[in-house]
Amino acid sequence: MKGKTVATLATALLLGLLALPAMADRPSQTGPGSLNYVEGQVTVGTQQLSSKSVGSAELQVGQALTTQTGKAEILLTPGVYLRVGDNSSVKMISPSLTNTEVEVQRGEAQLEVDQIFPQNDLRVLEDGTTTRLQKKGIYDFNADQRTVRVLDGQAFLTEGDNGIKIKGGHEVALDGSPLKSVKFDKKNFQADNELYRWSSLRSEYLAEASVETGRTYVVNGGYGPGWWGAGWYWNPWFGAYTFLPADGILYSPFGWGFYSPLWAYRVPFYNGGSYRHFGPGWTPAHRGWAAEGRPSGAITTHNGFHGGETHAGGFGSGGFGGFGHAR
Repeated sequence: MKGKTVATLATALLLGLLALPAMADRPSQTGPGSLNYVEGQVTVGTQQLSSKSVGSAELQVGQALTTQTGKAEILLTPGVYLRVGDNSSVKMISPSLTNTEVEVQRGEAQLEVDQIFPQNDLRVLEDGTTTRLQKKGIYDFNADQRTVRVLDGQAFLTEGDNGIKIKGGHEVALDGSPLKSVKFDKKNFQADNELYRWSSLRSEYLAEASVETGRTYVVNGGYGPGWWGAGWYWNPWFGAYTFLPADGILYSPFGWGFYSPLWAYRVPFYNGGSYRHFGPGWTPAHRGWAAEGRPSGAITTHNGFHGGETHAGGFGSGGFGGFGHAR
């Protein structure tokens, strides 16, 4: 056991040392409107975006991000991801931390809200309506279908003088008839909707990135230099910003864990050539590792990715592969 502990600590130290020079590639933190991932044909105005734009391109007030056959991920307030599907367009109205507003002009966009505070005013415009997101959850806006769906969470939609609360598992049709929140088949939506499946995978990768990023800010069992609290932090191996909560573990609506630095140091461990990431469904019985209060499930492994490409395990030019997760 002592040998395993030493190996784990040595691995964590190695990751921290390797991260320090790589952090210079991008600012360690960023703000609302930053491009966090892109694949396929995506533009802002006349500018064609690529994987090299990640971490540097920002959607400014009045600018629209447009996709053809492609997808994009944009950071909003810390803990909130905006993901844009194929053949879609999203316009930035306001990137303020306390007044964040975007408009879905065409196609489909989804928001993963992992953390939201009363001070956050997070709104999405679509077809003359305004939807304020009120709770942690997953929200779908389809301008082509003229629908607003709340898979998990809660929102309040207004159209002129009329307003309606939308709970998880409900949708509102923007077809000109009186606003009405009705149930929809969430399981079928999750299985059939490509953007939802893509968003779930992105959330999983970013949760893994959160574990590795958290380790780089741990010094002597506490929070090290460069750590300033909950927010977006750059991970050079995943080529993206990930979310680090202020304390403990925060689970996304998709079920993946985001770790503060101290927990990222203590909870995941290196075993059998991969890093084990504990999500919902994991128990101490798995892999013979002792922990408290972790739920049960099977552990699998896969490779990390960067810029739309997968990389085999190890430190490569883009990805950081061989991470495990629980299902």
